[in-house]
Amino acid sequence: MRAEIVSMDAEHLDKEAIKKAGEILKNGGLVAFPTETVYGLGGNALDPKASMKIYAAKGRPSDNPLIVHIADIEKLKEVTTEIPEGARILAEKYWPGPLTMILPKADIVPKETTGGLDSVAVRFPSDVIAQELIKAAGGFVAAPSANTSGRPSPTMAEHVEEDLGDAIDMILDGGQVGIGLESTIVDFTEKIPVVLRPGYISLEMLQETLGEVKMDKGLLITDSSVRPKAPGMKYRHYAPEADLSIVEGETEKVIAYINSRASEVEEQGKTVGIIATDETADLYKAGVVRSIGSRAEEETIAHHLYEVLRDFDGDGVSAIFSEAFYTPKMGQAIMNRLLKAAGHKIIKVQEEQK
Repeated sequence: MRAEIVSMDAEHLDKEAIKKAGEILKNGGLVAFPTETVYGLGGNALDPKASMKIYAAKGRPSDNPLIVHIADIEKLKEVTTEIPEGARILAEKYWPGPLTMILPKADIVPKETTGGLDSVAVRFPSDVIAQELIKAAGGFVAAPSANTSGRPSPTMAEHVEEDLGDAIDMILDGGQVGIGLESTIVDFTEKIPVVLRPGYISLEMLQETLGEVKMDKGLLITDSSVRPKAPGMKYRHYAPEADLSIVEGETEKVIAYINSRASEVEEQGKTVGIIATDETADLYKAGVVRSIGSRAEEETIAHHLYEVLRDFDGDGVSAIFSEAFYTPKMGQAIMNRLLKAAGHKIIKVQEEQK
């Protein structure tokens, strides 16, 4: 049975549909919904069976924690046993918004939701549709990204339907999301707060607010022996169907290298995809070239990343070459997602051309 799809926006909420979606969640079903980051796949966070349904629908390993979404900051007290001062400060500054915090969990949260951990990841999204759904569902909605595990996260309802249309009960279509990358995750179970996943709220922003904050050392590598404390830490994520390589170096050399490799792939009778920017797209002479946005407006790169990766799946390309995006504010988050999508495959052109 295909998921029911209902369209709405923040100014024109379909309250009956939201009420129905809330009842589905209360009864153990699954509903996809928009947030300001990506679309989430919601289930009752306090129902172990609902969490297991989420894992099954996504094909997601059950040791990969789910994020508990709330729509009332007072609800944080119900799912945690301790709220450190730093977490209170961040909640006051960045909630509602694209920030997830990891805290010691209360007994009310089942370990099926936390991936077997004694900590819980909590977020208060700013999207109005998300907030209304969470309230209608009873206040606690576990929601990873609403995609098949490992694929690029969904930034439009069409992406959700493509991946999960036969596996869930309902999709609330709120149009294209705003940010396009998942929330920043900060772990408060250590003495010093640790960023486990970079996002729109950068390490520098967190340090300006709290003082000492560290970046997790494992962010740039994948260690299969470590149990993940947050979504996206252990497994390959965000990956297109084609082999993806990130090409790093001086702009002119990167363009020359990608042009050369693209020609080689096309000579083999295959189609190649190239991820460029508004500034460089016209400089590529072969392949299917897609601009991801402008380096002068780095939010556009984050906004279009997953959409571009999915578009290449539709193009049937056999290989993708992407420029690197070490932009000032969101570069950490963008490169974190790209590296995972590429399986950490980086080509450094200075070394290649020696």
